Amino acid sequence: MSDLKPVEIVSELDKYIIGQGKAKRSVAIALRNRWRRRQVESELRDEIAPKNIILIGPTGVGKTEIARRLARLTDSPFYKVEASKFTEVGYVGRDVESMVKDLLELTVNKIKTEENEAVKEKASQTAEDRMLDLLLPKSQPMKPNQNPDFKDVPFELVTDRSVEASSSTREKLRQMLKDGKLDNRYVDLDVTEKNIPMVEIFSNVGMEEMGINIKDMLGNLMPKNIKRRKLKVPEAMEILIHEETQRLIDMDKVVQKAIEKVEQSGIIFLDEIDKIVGKNGGHGPDVSREGVQRDLLPIVEGSSIMTKYGTVKSDHILFIASGAFHTCKPSDLIPELQGRFPIRVELHALGADDFYRILTEPKNALILQYLALLRTDGVDVIFEDDAVKEIAQVAEDVNNHTENIGARRLHTLMECLLEDILFDAPDLENKKVVIDGKYVKEKFKDIKDDRDLSRFIL
Repeated sequence: MSDLKPVEIVSELDKYIIGQGKAKRSVAIALRNRWRRRQVESELRDEIAPKNIILIGPTGVGKTEIARRLARLTDSPFYKVEASKFTEVGYVGRDVESMVKDLLELTVNKIKTEENEAVKEKASQTAEDRMLDLLLPKSQPMKPNQNPDFKDVPFELVTDRSVEASSSTREKLRQMLKDGKLDNRYVDLDVTEKNIPMVEIFSNVGMEEMGINIKDMLGNLMPKNIKRRKLKVPEAMEILIHEETQRLIDMDKVVQKAIEKVEQSGIIFLDEIDKIVGKNGGHGPDVSREGVQRDLLPIVEGSSIMTKYGTVKSDHILFIASGAFHTCKPSDLIPELQGRFPIRVELHALGADDFYRILTEPKNALILQYLALLRTDGVDVIFEDDAVKEIAQVAEDVNNHTENIGARRLHTLMECLLEDILFDAPDLENKKVVIDGKYVKEKFKDIKDDRDLSRFIL
């Protein structure tokens, strides 16, 4: 795990997220504490629990982006799940363990991909040798009495000459293969195909919860179906490289590494946690909401979860929850769950100044994205400063008059503003387009003034 200092973490987050300094400081401290825990003596290390965080603020202010960028920054396993999905009909909270299973699945796939890259060169060399064997089958050396030219030559010398000739031909063929001169040639290749029957299981308990992976089990029991196919050399090479890669990767090691990484540096982002706060009363679907909280509690506290790869402990997974809390308060959560989220950070709503910075400052600023897209059609778009300020002001006004969706409003405005240019870009004669404040005002005038229309369009 990265040993970045809190100030360095905040500095990196500032490159992509505008404002919300308090939230950045909180997640930076939480991340640094995980590194600190790993430096503590082993007797005390397991006793130090992660300080989970609740991010409170309206939609579109950067809650999810902070958590996602944090995970990328430290290369930590990251999984985002909406808590409201556990209140849907049929769930009633029993499937909450799936988020840890999904986190492990993603981590296993990621580590497997990294291992693929690590062994790719060796796998390519082995696959190349196998391809040469297909193109140039090994032949038995000719005995002297089978060829009149060699009847007076010793057998050992004939064999040596045959091996030298074969080796020379093989190296020439290898070079032709690398140069792509054999790409149109066909080879016969034995391809293994697994025929796994479709099985439907009707049960109150998911098979994964029982720790059984039916697909893998049946796949190992069913006989392998080997089919000979005639393929072009490049396609056959891909299959051979894939087979050799699978042979070289130690899946037990991959799984062990993935479990350790999830347990020690995993981050689960619980979005819309305010949606599982039960309202006063308790009829219909609201009845299950407190049940979902109680099912979440043991996972957040720390428990052992059975997965198809083995047991995963959630004791040191960092949980970052978020919610708007418009109709309820964090104190409406059950007391036990509140105690597991000791850090609460409020994120402020965004205004015109924030929107202006979001459009211009980040590395992935929205304006930079559109400039790059239009540049592919040879169109050079220039945004005047007053145009950017006008877009920011319109975003604030529309958010105030309609639903406040934060920075997501900028995506809608930019699409509406550049719609004509994006459509006509390939056929424009004048490839240089200047967008100023007057252009923006004219584009948004009718929609902005008509509030009923702006509710549907902006």
